[in-house]
Amino acid sequence: MSSTSERSSEETFWCSICLEVFSEPVSTPCGHNFCKRCISEAWAPEGPCTCPLCKEVFHRRPQFKVNCFLLEMVSKFKLEAEKSKSQRSKCGDVSCDLCSEPKLKALKSCLVCLSSFCETHLQPHLTVSGLKRHQLMEPVENLEDRMCPTHQRPLELFCGTDQSCVCTLCGLLEHKNHELLSLEEACESRRSSLLHTQAQSQHMVEQRRLKVQEIQRCVELSDTEVHRERAVGLHNVPERVHHFGERELNRRYYC
Repeated sequence: MSSTSERSSEETFWCSICLEVFSEPVSTPCGHNFCKRCISEAWAPEGPCTCPLCKEVFHRRPQFKVNCFLLEMVSKFKLEAEKSKSQRSKCGDVSCDLCSEPKLKALKSCLVCLSSFCETHLQPHLTVSGLKRHQLMEPVENLEDRMCPTHQRPLELFCGTDQSCVCTLCGLLEHKNHELLSLEEACESRRSSLLHTQAQSQHMVEQRRLKVQEIQRCVELSDTEVHRERAVGLHNVPERVHHFGERELNRRYYC
């Protein structure tokens, strides 16, 4: 229904020649509106001109002036269309439960109504006295999962003992002697714990990185020492061979 109405509104500002929203709309003497470029190209430079809609003939080519009122209406329509397009629900967004297709993106969810509302459908919760008392929150899906299945109340507390979300009645009855926190406090505590764990992990990674660098330096030093020893050994080979030759000659002479 909404999509049909939106298309009907758009067609009100269509040029009947290009079938697009008016660009520089001008009016002919017979009262019809067209894009300035469309009607200029549709009429020959010379000879009689015929209105594409009512077929009225003009023996002299009319001088066009932009229809300022229509231009302003078209500009407002384009702004509204862009705004509506930006508010449409996309993949991953929470959709308004009251919108028909295309659904708009929800701005708030109501824990009492168990519904999510776009900007337009949220207005009663902001203006009607009875609805003002309803608890609104950032838009979420599956609101039923945020209600206590026993007491049909919003899950507003976190039980640290049982590690579960409970409603206020549960906190007074079944979880009376348990460690209870608000959801905000529990969320902040969990966030701090995760940040601490992340910092520890980063510290361990840094320590391992430094250890790897130290091992690499040791390997490089070892390789350097091996090359040096090899170079020294090769340099002393001719001298050892010379001494060995002299000893061999002396042995043979005296023997």
